[in-house]
Amino acid sequence: MPAQSALDAVKILRDSSQFQWYVITLFAFVVYVYAVEIERKNWNLVFAGLAFWGMDWFNEIWNALVFHFTNFAPVWGAPGKTAYLIFIGLNIEISFMFAVAGIAFSKMLPADKNMKIIGIPNRWFFAVVNSVFCVFVEMLLNAAGVLTWEYAWWNVSAPVLIVLFGYLTFFLVAYWVFDMDSLKKKVNTVAVIYAVDIAAIIVFGFILNWI
Repeated sequence: MPAQSALDAVKILRDSSQFQWYVITLFAFVVYVYAVEIERKNWNLVFAGLAFWGMDWFNEIWNALVFHFTNFAPVWGAPGKTAYLIFIGLNIEISFMFAVAGIAFSKMLPADKNMKIIGIPNRWFFAVVNSVFCVFVEMLLNAAGVLTWEYAWWNVSAPVLIVLFGYLTFFLVAYWVFDMDSLKKKVNTVAVIYAVDIAAIIVFGFILNWI
């Protein structure tokens, strides 16, 4: 039987009547952030940001599939007020946030990728620190009741998996793309990420209607 939080989310899933005009402002903000970096030809940031966003889409797809197969709850849910709930754990506000987060966090990286911080390679250092920070924010959202966790292995008392699979993979992939030595490699890698996402949405969403 589905958890109440899952039922609440399903009630508003892809309900266009939830639309609010501030979505257009958020979209314009995302476009502006990318336009600025493209104008400056900061391809490292552009593709790191896209990789980060693409990784989040992948996570949201398997999260929605968890709900389909368990019929209990997704690993995380977003049943709170939103202008549009895309998947059971992803609203449009979260999606736009992730669209720019990869760029914002990648701006923190030192130019020297080999530099160490307290003996730790700086890419790993920032990936771990930023992941922990993001999970802390999620804990606040969970306490506010707008981000729900229904499983004992994924909640405030067991944050390790949230750090590892909720964020660390995002940062490591984004930073990996950031450091690639050619634009072609960046384009190809990001293209693969989005090809997987799009194929999964077509199969599990439009064809099977599982998400």
